[in-house]
Amino acid sequence: MKKTISALISVFVMLTILSACSGGGGSETNSNANNNGATAAPTASEESAAPEDGGDSAIKGEVVYLTNRTDMIDKEYVDYEKRFEAKYPGVDLKFEAITDYDKTLKVRMASGQFPDVVLLPTIPNNELPDYFAPLDDIEFSGDIYFKELKAHEGKMYGVSSGGSSVGIVYNKKAFEKAGITAVPKTYNEFLAVAQKLKDAGIVPLASNFKDKWPLDAWLYDVPTLVGEASDHQNKRADTDAPYAMDNVYGKSWSMLREMYEKGYLEKDVNSTNWEQSKKDVASGKFGMYLLGNWVINQVIENGAAPEDIGFFPFPADNSGAAKAPLNPDWFYGVNKDGNVEAAKAFVKWMIEESGFDEFAGFIPTLKDKQPALPQLVEFNSYNPTYFEPAPPVDAATQIQNKAQLDQGAVLQEFVLSKDPQKVLDKVNASWAKAKKDLGL
Repeated sequence: MKKTISALISVFVMLTILSACSGGGGSETNSNANNNGATAAPTASEESAAPEDGGDSAIKGEVVYLTNRTDMIDKEYVDYEKRFEAKYPGVDLKFEAITDYDKTLKVRMASGQFPDVVLLPTIPNNELPDYFAPLDDIEFSGDIYFKELKAHEGKMYGVSSGGSSVGIVYNKKAFEKAGITAVPKTYNEFLAVAQKLKDAGIVPLASNFKDKWPLDAWLYDVPTLVGEASDHQNKRADTDAPYAMDNVYGKSWSMLREMYEKGYLEKDVNSTNWEQSKKDVASGKFGMYLLGNWVINQVIENGAAPEDIGFFPFPADNSGAAKAPLNPDWFYGVNKDGNVEAAKAFVKWMIEESGFDEFAGFIPTLKDKQPALPQLVEFNSYNPTYFEPAPPVDAATQIQNKAQLDQGAVLQEFVLSKDPQKVLDKVNASWAKAKKDLGL
């Protein structure tokens, strides 16, 4: 309910939340434009303009897309605007970019004013109908991934902007310099590779520890690989103590802690720099990332030759079996009080015609569209078993919000603490209290 988000504003502003896995440090617009369903009166030029093939002259008015990709403002989005408006000449498409996306959008939603197309925030699925229009009537050219992940009572409220897997993005020149001739297939082999890189004067793994959001792989993906199941975040709702040293979280987080203690991360993890890290991986100063394939094009844009960047599954255990998550990126959502039809047309266009999936290095949302990224071909050559995400359980999200739980901050504390068990005890106590207070 809307009053739920209003009551939680004080919570959200205290949280440091993932702002954008693929956002850059580019310029932001200052527009607060919002269209609440009003359709602009057509001008004479609009009435006479003919849409390109496949367009709909009945779709008109202003559409504002609130994006996390600050780096695309005044660049790629200029081209998107021209192309979309050529197809729908009655539409005035605008882009607004923000950082700290999740928290900022929630505050704007609570005020009742937010743009026509947004990236869905982290709210329980049962609240989606309070704010967003169902998107089941968008006629895509084929089946899409992740249809059930942002759905409620049989209706789909979000369309994934693209998919990705998480693994090791690596600089082949750095591996060659360190004398590494094969990618590791087990966790012990991975540690040996890291040591060789360190001995060669190369930082083995760019963690971007300070920025926190790049640690998400250790919160969501590595636990999936360790437990060979993607529903671990949901299962937290079944217990008062979801974080333990011997479960998927403790095992995942202990790997990062081990790498920190062995000196395989940046020299000062508390002063890491996301934008600089892309340059450092591109140049071979850093050897590896544990991130999604979406970062590959960003590394290449920062100076790496495409053929020098590779991608392989992260070996989270010593079984030798290749495993990988298949994850959605942000989901497009349409403000139910906005310019709904034009907004839906924009979502369809972004999926089918914009080329954003190729630009971002995504696995396309359309299942029958092959990814364009050569590094994904390499990744798939290792024949990984993919684990698709489980639909979220609202109870787990509700408990997390009630507990004001920032899992990234907990992971940071776990890695740096002299007594990581105390960190787990503290977060479990907060979880148990929130669960009890909610009557769950």
